Amino acid sequence: MPKGARSVEKPKSLGLAAKRFSQSLKPWILPIVVSIILAVAATVCSIFGPNILGQMTNTAVENYQTAFMEAGGQMPSSEALAAAIDWGKIGQLALLLIGLFAVSAILNYIQGAILSVVSARYARKLRSQIIEKIARLPISYFDRHQIGDILARMSNDIGTVSNTLANVLTQIITSVTTLVGILIMMMTISVWLSVIALIAVPLSLVIVGLIAKKSQKFFREGQSTFGVLNSSIEEDYAGQLIIKANSHEDASIEKFQKTNARLCELTWKGNFLAQLAFPITNMFTNVSYVAICVVGGRMAIDGKLLLGSVQAFLQYVSQFNRPITEVSQITSNIQQTLAAAERVFDFLEEPEESPDMAPVQTIEEIRGAVEFHHVDFAYDPSKPIIRDFSVKIKPGMQVAIVGPTGAGKTTIINLLMRFYDPVSGYISIDGVPTREMKRSDVRRLFGMVLQDTWLFSGTIEENLRYGRAGVSHEEIVKATKASSIHHFIESLPKGYKTEISEDSDNVSAGEKQLLTIARAMVANPPMMILDEATSNVDTRTEQLIQDAFAKLTHGRTSFVIAHRLSTIRNSDLILVMKEGSIVEQGTHDELLKQDGFYAELYNSQFAEE
Repeated sequence: MPKGARSVEKPKSLGLAAKRFSQSLKPWILPIVVSIILAVAATVCSIFGPNILGQMTNTAVENYQTAFMEAGGQMPSSEALAAAIDWGKIGQLALLLIGLFAVSAILNYIQGAILSVVSARYARKLRSQIIEKIARLPISYFDRHQIGDILARMSNDIGTVSNTLANVLTQIITSVTTLVGILIMMMTISVWLSVIALIAVPLSLVIVGLIAKKSQKFFREGQSTFGVLNSSIEEDYAGQLIIKANSHEDASIEKFQKTNARLCELTWKGNFLAQLAFPITNMFTNVSYVAICVVGGRMAIDGKLLLGSVQAFLQYVSQFNRPITEVSQITSNIQQTLAAAERVFDFLEEPEESPDMAPVQTIEEIRGAVEFHHVDFAYDPSKPIIRDFSVKIKPGMQVAIVGPTGAGKTTIINLLMRFYDPVSGYISIDGVPTREMKRSDVRRLFGMVLQDTWLFSGTIEENLRYGRAGVSHEEIVKATKASSIHHFIESLPKGYKTEISEDSDNVSAGEKQLLTIARAMVANPPMMILDEATSNVDTRTEQLIQDAFAKLTHGRTSFVIAHRLSTIRNSDLILVMKEGSIVEQGTHDELLKQDGFYAELYNSQFAEE
């Protein structure tokens, strides 16, 4: 968007947001106070500049008048005039002026450096708090919120707050100090001239306020339209295959052009109105400036005011409107900052996972006996998902969980991993209720392979080491061979050192799935969970994975969620779920003989295949 084309987001509670923001700055209160003092001192030094220039002018005028009188009312010669000028006093004033400007520059540099360090460390602290907070949040938070919102808080919002500390705080102090200081200096020179100068201020503020209110409406709508345009570009770029396949190019271009034209209209209207503020303010300033010149000149002629004082006053007038304009702009910056800070603090105050029970229980030697005892659970209290779920699983069993979409299969896994805790009932591992164990201890007992694969930016070998850092290369190769991915890795130019992108664009969906299965094999956990882990591989590879998984899970308790019922025929126990309850359980052959819900699912799927 063009400069200025940004809506001003206001905090929900200005006072509360300001209080929370100021409290978060307590560790840096001393350097901030020092910086404020330096900024005030630097501004005060610069404010005296016009006054000293006026004294230099008054000294020169007085010396000229003396030389004029000594010459009998005649124009003195250049030699006499040069001799009459008190160059020593003027030189002292000039040195004092240079010194004040030098001190002001040094103080500004020091306070700027201090605030730069403070803002960088403050941003670092907030980012650290957010990443630590993410680790402490329950899974339910991520189910309810979009990833983009959290990223925006960590990047955009913290950046806005940090920039305020580095820039806006100094600007506030400087502008306010300049405004007060210039007003005081103007009043000491002439009260009447100060009144003339101040008449233009309220008129300018009223008109600028009306213009800003009107233009901000266009900026706000423009920002919204800009978001729509960005989304359209992103969708069209990502969906080119579908667009071309459906010959939808013309319609996409037409839609884009309409949005683009609307954005153009809103942008120029907003900018046109915003740009009116300066000429209108400048007009009032110039009118008051002319009036001051006329009145001040008359006062100088009448001897009521020295010429140097008029000169100094005019310099102050030319500087007076700048801090007023800056303060009006800073107001919107402060609102944006407090709104951003509010979003960050709201996130940091989100309810965290309930603490583990104390003292916690541990399992010395895992066998793998799992029991669900009358478990009830609901994400929303008004909509129960699991009702009175009970089952006992012996060590080393491979348990398949099947059922239609929404039956509660994945919820069972979430409860097993303690991503959520049951509303009533309990889950135990080797006789120890998981609620009485540390969540981290429970999760270390399982290796998970999900339908939604995840790989991070790095080499293939680094991804495979994710769950077990100290594993040898030979063990990694053994796991990749078992998961039928070794040959693919070896065919890559750099083998196991091949870099893959964060979104794994250079690896197919099936290959990603095989890599995540190999990663779980490398981790070598006591128990395994596969949630639709073979959904992205072909039939032949699926069979290879099933054989490898059978070897991997031999002697270990394992849980498999599958829609393709042909893949779980060899499971020791199949739990058939419907509407949150187990309606049937047994082996594949036993369930087919019952000719119930499982047989209906299996036969319908077999008919489809």
